[in-house]
This record gives sequence, structure tokens and C-alpha cells, in this order.
Amino acid sequence: MLHWLAALAVALVLLGSAADRKVLAGAAKTVASTCFLGAAVLWGALESAYGQLILLALVLSWFGDVLLVPRARPAFLVGIAAFLLAHVAFAFAFAARGLDTAGMLAALVVMCVSGGVVLKWLWRHLSGLFRPAVVLYVVAIVAMVVMATGAVVAGAGMTLLSGAVLFTVSDLSVARDRFVSPRPHNVRWGLPMYYVAQFLLASTVNGVG
Repeated sequence: MLHWLAALAVALVLLGSAADRKVLAGAAKTVASTCFLGAAVLWGALESAYGQLILLALVLSWFGDVLLVPRARPAFLVGIAAFLLAHVAFAFAFAARGLDTAGMLAALVVMCVSGGVVLKWLWRHLSGLFRPAVVLYVVAIVAMVVMATGAVVAGAGMTLLSGAVLFTVSDLSVARDRFVSPRPHNVRWGLPMYYVAQFLLASTVNGVG
């Protein structure tokens, strides 16, 4: 039920953004993000240490979502910090599932190369505090995906890695929209992907992932 409510809310976010209805888009986004928190709790997030870490990460993502609604620089920086901490919390959660070292090393190579490419793409568009903030953010993303890969190779389900990868790719839409080329289509593909990622990660608390 909550995932259908979230889907409706995401559609309203997209409609509100397209019509420049900021209040509608912001309210709908808050509803959509509250849905993945509720889903995690209903699926048993409070019943295990892993689930509690996932819930913490989702709560941090919720704050990031709310803070990214306004375009103001201070709110955006705090929003980046919230999402950075969300990635770190997800990484710790994945580590709690048990990790395969070889899988982590392979993922580390891939993610370091990918992270370097992303930083090179963004760097000339960044200035001031955004440069160290984005570097730290990329490091957090790398750590999250490396831990997710290690957990999956060690026996966790692919849902976990799918959620982590989709979350990572959705971040590119935010970066492109904020720093490179603000366009409506950034939100159209990035936002639905982000919410699918959060629901996938939330679902892992009940053993699906």
C-alpha cells in the first residue's frame, strides 16, 4: 500500500515541478519519503541491528529530501551532509551482514575509477565549499557500493546491491541538475529511480535482500 502511495506522491512531485508549483512538489516529496520510512518499520526494521541501521539511513535520506526542496545554498549543503551520512549508515548496515574481501576489492577498483570520472566531470562546475563536500560525498558513495558488493558476495540477496546502485545512479541526476545543466528531465528520471532504490533497501530488513 505504501509503495503505491509513494508512487502517486512521486507523480505529483513531477507534475508540481513541471508546473513550477513548489509547494505541491515539496509536500508530495515529503509524503513519498515518509512512505519508505513507514514501509521499513512495517517490514521489521526495528527488530534487528541491521534493520535499525537501515532505518537510520532512511531517516537521514528523509532529511536530505526535505532539505533539497529549496534551492538555497545553505539548505543544499546541509542536504548533501544528510545524504552523505545516509550513505555511511547504509555502508555500516551492509557491513553488519558480513563481507567478502575479494568482492569488496573488485568493487573498490570499479568504484574508484567511476568516482574519479564523476569528479572530473563535476570539478569545473564546483567552487568553494562544494568541492570538498562533493569529494566527501563521492567517497561515501564508493564505500556504500563496495560494502554492498561485499555483502552480496558473502550471501546477501541482490536486492541490497540493486538498491545501492540505483541510489548511486540517482545521485548523478541531482549533481547534473544542481551543478552542470538544470533541466526538468534530470528530475524525471532521477527521482523515480531514487524512490525505487529506497524501497528496495527498506525491503532488505525483512530478509528479502
